Amino acid sequence: MPDNFYGAHLLPRNPDKLYEVSDPVGTYNLELDFREFIDSLQEQMQRQRAFSKDDTHERAILISVSQVPRYQQEESLNELEELAASCDVMVLDKVVQRAKEINPRYLIGTGKVRELVIDALGKGATLLVFDQDLSPSQRRAITDITELKVIDRSQLILDIFARRAHSGDGKVQVELAQLKYRLPHLTGKGTAMSRLMGGVGGRGPGEMKLEIDRRRVRDRINLLERELDKLAMARLQRKRRRLKMSLPILSIIGYTNAGKSTLLNSLTRSTTFVQDKMFATLDTASRRLRFPHERDVIITDTVGFIRDLPPDLMAAFKATLEELEDADVFIHVVDISNPRFEEHMDSVRNILTELELIEKPQLLVFNKCDKIAPDVVQNLLTRYNALAIVAIDNSTFGPLLDAIHYRVFEGAAPL
Repeated sequence: MPDNFYGAHLLPRNPDKLYEVSDPVGTYNLELDFREFIDSLQEQMQRQRAFSKDDTHERAILISVSQVPRYQQEESLNELEELAASCDVMVLDKVVQRAKEINPRYLIGTGKVRELVIDALGKGATLLVFDQDLSPSQRRAITDITELKVIDRSQLILDIFARRAHSGDGKVQVELAQLKYRLPHLTGKGTAMSRLMGGVGGRGPGEMKLEIDRRRVRDRINLLERELDKLAMARLQRKRRRLKMSLPILSIIGYTNAGKSTLLNSLTRSTTFVQDKMFATLDTASRRLRFPHERDVIITDTVGFIRDLPPDLMAAFKATLEELEDADVFIHVVDISNPRFEEHMDSVRNILTELELIEKPQLLVFNKCDKIAPDVVQNLLTRYNALAIVAIDNSTFGPLLDAIHYRVFEGAAPL
């Protein structure tokens, strides 16, 4: 073993000095806690980035308060971090708080809330994001303690949908969901509602002035619901035209960011928008796919599913999801490289059950199999009776195309 330890490290941004070289220290006298030192250095650099004038992103502390095991909270916070990234939010820290009892006023005790706020301000945060949905009274109580904006998971998902909605259907559905979410929060002049507007959590077609009253919100909801009925009639007419064509319909379903749009593009050589973010695709896209002997099918990409979808959003998009009823076969795409892929499969099944579509024929397709050891992939394919693909590699589609052909044109029994 060498007699002396020599060390050097980068410094937080400093025009006068880029790095630090430590004085040699005897190996047997070294008392440095490397993990603590590295964590401290990373925190300094992250804090400096947070305060950078060039950074226009909101900066968040993610918080989970629950009675479930800690590992489940951590997994849920990891997904919340992905959702935050889809809103271009910089996550500064994640806080897990296991609670014997949920505080009905603050979710957690007032002392812990003040501690979180002080820590958030020290890190340069602008936003507190709770993984659990906050009641209107809880939001008001927390915002009475801090000037930071406070939102929850449902509001974050609503914001993502507002960013992604491009079609007339999508914009109406998102605005309706936002207004139904905000209506219970329109009480008094409290600061809680003012911080629902603008920035993350207050984006999109549902954004209005704080002074709007509940009656105007209800009037707008009624107007949007009537508009949604008209759009439903237009969808019905499109459905009738499709039925006249007598073409089989395949619907690609799956958890958000599983690779559904990528698969649609690869199968049909189209250019549906693709991005490595949750809910990159919100509006439904349909393409034609040709099989041998000039036999065609319609293949449709749908909005991604997610666990605990906000009820208002689920209700607003139910009309769109009901188009799944027209499908002859579901292609259920699963990102097998995701450690939580089994939970994602369960979430999809739960939503299909809620929509009374669980009995619809399905092809289970495991995507991103190139990222998993071949023997593990084979075991999982056997266990779940699934097909393996890499959505960006057409050469892997043979078994899937064969299964579609036999299911649609030969009337094969479900896999």
